[in-house]
Amino acid sequence: MPISEIMNSGILWVFCLLVVSIVLFQGVVFVRSAYQARSSVGMTEQEARSAMKTGAIAAIGPALGNIIIAVSLMTLIGNPLTMMRSAIIGSSATESLGAQMASSAYGTELGTADFGPEAFTTIAWTLCIGGTGWLLVTFFFTKSLGSFQKKITARKNGTKKMVVISTAAMLGAFGYFAANEAVKSSSHTLVILTSIGITIITLLAANKLQKNWLKEWALGFAIVGGLTVGYFIG
Repeated sequence: MPISEIMNSGILWVFCLLVVSIVLFQGVVFVRSAYQARSSVGMTEQEARSAMKTGAIAAIGPALGNIIIAVSLMTLIGNPLTMMRSAIIGSSATESLGAQMASSAYGTELGTADFGPEAFTTIAWTLCIGGTGWLLVTFFFTKSLGSFQKKITARKNGTKKMVVISTAAMLGAFGYFAANEAVKSSSHTLVILTSIGITIITLLAANKLQKNWLKEWALGFAIVGGLTVGYFIG
């Protein structure tokens, strides 16, 4: 059976839709609980409805940015797994990074001719186990990490230090994979530089225009721009 049929098989759709339905159920419960708790925080029914509408509209931008990344990921690991992982984690960029790490560990690359069922299984297990780690850390360490963050931010320039730490971690992770691709050819390097340039321009525009939703679109724009340049020079 071709790998594309395996990645989009009926059994995968069943299990992935089951997981997504649980996430949707949680979302409905959380929204309902928040709406019912409006009186305890001094909000009227009209204010609560207005807040929910504002939140829904504000979520459109980040969601579309996430969809752009998910579409590119679908061609590599299939529709069901992409849908399930994006629904649980909420970040297609993170799942894309995890898929690349898993395929590299197996000894292949996403979308190549030697990408087979074993490599796909490795990616599925990596993403699911990685998600489990997040859940366990959240369950056991949320309270202590919150206290740690308060201690750091309470100090002088504490907030800036937290931003630097988180930014450095992301730059290290993405930089590792970008460096591996950049040495393959000048075309690879040009695509990477294009994506970096688009990301920087988008973030600068977001700060200048004070449009925070643009920051959520930065990676999506970078991927589309990189793919476009790669198409014309490849």
